[in-house]
Amino acid sequence: MAFSAEFQAHLASGNTTVARAWAVVRRDGLVLGFTDHDQALVFEGVRFAPESGLSARALVQGTGLSIDNSESYGALRSEAITEADLLAGRYDGAEVRIWLVNWADITQRALIFRGHIGEVTRGAGAFAAELRGLTEALGQEQGRIYHSRCAAVLGDARCGFDVGTNGYALSAALAQVNTGGFVVTEGAGFEDRWFEKGLVVVQSGAASGLVGLVKTDRLLADGTRQVALWQELGAPLAVGDVLQLAPGCDKRAETCRLKFDNFANFRGFPHIPGEDWLMSYPVPSGANDGGSLFR
Repeated sequence: MAFSAEFQAHLASGNTTVARAWAVVRRDGLVLGFTDHDQALVFEGVRFAPESGLSARALVQGTGLSIDNSESYGALRSEAITEADLLAGRYDGAEVRIWLVNWADITQRALIFRGHIGEVTRGAGAFAAELRGLTEALGQEQGRIYHSRCAAVLGDARCGFDVGTNGYALSAALAQVNTGGFVVTEGAGFEDRWFEKGLVVVQSGAASGLVGLVKTDRLLADGTRQVALWQELGAPLAVGDVLQLAPGCDKRAETCRLKFDNFANFRGFPHIPGEDWLMSYPVPSGANDGGSLFR
């Protein structure tokens, strides 16, 4: 962290007017500001509210590539961070910035932490959120795995397929909600299991903005679609809620070529030898074409 000369002199004086302020930026763009000062502070385009029921423990930081971490504690308050939003996962992965600031002169401040929210636990009317620093990403596995299936995610930069503008997605209203899934009356024009392994994005209602992974997608005889999710969403669905279903991709070369006509961007190795090739040996007769030994 870097302190200005004026702020350093203020800290060195021993008679300080220092507070902490932290901003939380959710993935949906909502920005919340908090401070342990008794009055609101405004800087960096954020209003940091006092008495918000949120506080932070001492930040653990180190030099080099060690991972910075801390914890943030707060009471579940409807005007700030609600239990419903925590359960819905709206704070998962949210960006966090923490400043040390002179509340008597907010131009004297230093950014002491930047990272994101990790694991969130709750209980007894309060919650604890783990804060993970920027060095957390350095601990993630890097590189590619060479196998027959595609390593890209449908619609990302490597895939290059535009799901939204090619008529592959479905926007529909819920006709029925059941345990672990729902029914939509639209979508008869899509093949059975078209959306399996795809995403559902809720666009209205209590679960608006939440994303689920499609487990099964069945086109019924009456033209309705029965969709089940791998995991229930963090907020309830209701009849009439609008959602968007994105097509699923099983990452096979045949699917990329026939379903999406996108084989030029296929990021797998469909002709890589399998385990049978490793076990092959020369024989004096038969079909020596490099195929399976167990045909």
